[in-house]
Amino acid sequence: MSKRLSADERSAALPAPRSHAPRATRGGARRRGLSSAEIQEIFRRFAAANPEPKGELEHTNPFTLLVAVVLSAQATDAGVNKATRALFRKVDTPQKMLALGEDALREHIKSIGLYRAKAKNVILLSEKLIREFGGEIPADRDALETLPGVGRKTANVVMNIAFGAPTMAVDTHVLRVSNRIGLSEGKTPLAVEADLLAKVPPEYGLHAHHWLILHGRYVCKARRPACPACLIRDICRFPDKTL
Repeated sequence: MSKRLSADERSAALPAPRSHAPRATRGGARRRGLSSAEIQEIFRRFAAANPEPKGELEHTNPFTLLVAVVLSAQATDAGVNKATRALFRKVDTPQKMLALGEDALREHIKSIGLYRAKAKNVILLSEKLIREFGGEIPADRDALETLPGVGRKTANVVMNIAFGAPTMAVDTHVLRVSNRIGLSEGKTPLAVEADLLAKVPPEYGLHAHHWLILHGRYVCKARRPACPACLIRDICRFPDKTL
């Protein structure tokens, strides 16, 4: 059975924070970083607008969550949900996944990019869960990262959603938004994760990466951010705001 982590276990799951120097703007000047008060206000507004943000991948338990996140690499959540609805109605444990088999799994997920490699990984991770973890999803990020097809972002998502750990799962949306608004100058997911862990107020830690993902997906879009509709536009440090 899955369990929620204690405060000490949550803290132990988090890496040591790193700081990053401010980046020069096009004109050569340093862009002023966000103050602690401004960061507090950003997440206060996110929380007021959406108190209980949810991940958009459909799942029924920690195992189907893990599978859905593995399948979502280089794919949209909507595309994964479309492919997994029928699958998860009959397959919701590692044992059932092995009984289904790799060939049948491929048929269920063939609309998803890289489906052959992903099907192989899902079968392998199901085998390892049974062999080494009694068929349960481990509430430990390092253990999760030993599973085939599971990287740090996937492990962070599972730790956050399934076990209530205040992790920062950094995808392309979180990386882009964090850089744009001035939360981080990091160029890699790990660097941005460390900045967020150091800067996000603890009371917002559980939901922070969900707010940033949703903000990047629907407002602070890659090609043309919807700055007029942005609830933090007066705080954001992005120099090229749209009108």
